[in-house]
Amino acid sequence: MKTAVYLIGAGPGDPELITLKGRRCLEAADCVIYDHLVNRELLQYAPGTAERVYVGKQGGQDHISQKEINSLLLERARQGKTVARLKGGDPFIFGRGGEEAEVLARAGILFEVVPGVSAGSAAPAYAGIPLTHRDYGPAVAFVAAQQDPTREDPAPDWKKLSAAADTLVFFMGARSVRQVVEQLTRHGRSPSTPIALIRWGTRPSQEVVTGTLESILDCAGPMDPPTLIVVGEVVRLRERLRWFDNRPLFGKRVLITRPRRQAQDFRRALELLGAKAISFPTVEVRQPDSWAMLDRALETIDQYDWLIFTSVNGVKYFFQRYFRRHPDIRQLKGVRIAAIGPATRRAVLDFKLAVDTLPSDYQAEGLVESLRGKVVKGMRVLLPRARIAREVLPRQLQRQGARVEVVEAYRTGPPENAQSEWAQVLDDAPPHMVVFTSSSTVTNLADLNRPKSLAESLQGTAVACIGPVTAATARESGLQVDLVPEKYTTASLIEAMEAYFARGG
Repeated sequence: MKTAVYLIGAGPGDPELITLKGRRCLEAADCVIYDHLVNRELLQYAPGTAERVYVGKQGGQDHISQKEINSLLLERARQGKTVARLKGGDPFIFGRGGEEAEVLARAGILFEVVPGVSAGSAAPAYAGIPLTHRDYGPAVAFVAAQQDPTREDPAPDWKKLSAAADTLVFFMGARSVRQVVEQLTRHGRSPSTPIALIRWGTRPSQEVVTGTLESILDCAGPMDPPTLIVVGEVVRLRERLRWFDNRPLFGKRVLITRPRRQAQDFRRALELLGAKAISFPTVEVRQPDSWAMLDRALETIDQYDWLIFTSVNGVKYFFQRYFRRHPDIRQLKGVRIAAIGPATRRAVLDFKLAVDTLPSDYQAEGLVESLRGKVVKGMRVLLPRARIAREVLPRQLQRQGARVEVVEAYRTGPPENAQSEWAQVLDDAPPHMVVFTSSSTVTNLADLNRPKSLAESLQGTAVACIGPVTAATARESGLQVDLVPEKYTTASLIEAMEAYFARGG
């Protein structure tokens, strides 16, 4: 008998804090039922065919009642579906997972509990506050600041609670700060006791306010849910141990328009600097409609003098097809290879092949210059690339007398459902910066945005372009370009972004 329902702890917000088992269960789900506090990036791990049902509760307002959620779990399980019940934090720590498990158990439905990283420990850790410390306090207690109002005595025993542990962590604390302060000081806690309020802990939007029981109401304005309260001497350590929200790009929302797979390293680098990287690929790379041109070239590949790659995609799809026709890489013996930039060069090196020419200026004009005197009259040159691309390189090499054969190795176009996803991006908090890494990322986004102009939709958003060609396309689309790195690489781009925001951009 297979498990019907997985009660999965999604963690506190940082999508990388989900457990390996939690991700594996998501990947096997037919239906995902998820809460408001779940980071929606986690939904990418569910199969594309899986049903996604939002049952979030926000600010005390039920999108759907707990009774309805219970019925939904039973209904989907009885339909024979594998259900991933995705809950913020840990399902058994103020997540009502115990109640849902009881319902499933009474109905005889097989379930598993997949523990998650609780916000109670993770949010303070990301704020630089260790909940236990030998010098400040060895004991910690977790408390629900908002109790079930249907209980006979919904209020906690504040006298016992005040003395229960050195460190107190209150969940659901946004509307309970005054009550916590007044009750703890009334029942024995010193007014000088440190306190921290942490909102959206572990996310790039994390906010932390610290003070004492005596001062916090004066120095902290109203904080919306979800807010965690930490009370205890360990809060003093934040000043020394703060590591997450003091990074150079913390809190900056950066929109990345390149294909999702190609953006992974770039995205990770931004996140390590504290940025919120919003992946919105405006370009999708696909196989060509026909391999005929490339296949004909591959039949006589050893007769070419030069093989020129102008993108990582060109390398990927060329060799994907090459090894279908030639089992041996030695068929390329004698063919010299040029790459337009470091990333493309690394892609070639992955096949244990040397790159003979790499320009200092990572664009077509620079590649032409680097090949001057090397590609001469009569030489055969193979250029596998996208169907639509700049003609600078083949034209200039032809003027040098080379016989240049341009073959389609892949094609690009806007992703499916991009229109609706772009509307969602615009509805959310606007990005601080949008990054364009090719002219096609600009033109595709402009097409998606019609009838509005890009300048209108991106008003107040800085524009970064990886090189002058992309920048020129952006300006043609009516955008003001704020940043172009000296070198046309993502590493140089990130350095320029740091400098831009450091200047107050």
